[in-house]
Amino acid sequence: MNQFYYDAVTKMEQLGVDDEYIQGWQCGFLQNPKREEQRLTEAYEAGYSDGEEKSTDNFEQWVTA
Repeated sequence: MNQFYYDAVTKMEQLGVDDEYIQGWQCGFLQNPKREEQRLTEAYEAGYSDGEEKSTDNFEQWVTA
C-alpha cells in the first residue's frame, strides 16, 4: 500500500476526523466510483474531492472528536 495513503489515513483517524470524510477520501484517492446518490453526505463528498486531488490540506476541518 502507498505510504502516503497509509500515513494520511492514520493521521485522520488519530485526529478524530469524521468517518464519512475518511471514507470519501479513501474512495477518491483510490479512484473508486462514488457511492449511490442517496448515501452521499457533505463530509463524504468533501473527502472524495480531496482524495482525488491527493490532498491532505482540508481534513482538519472535519475533525469531530
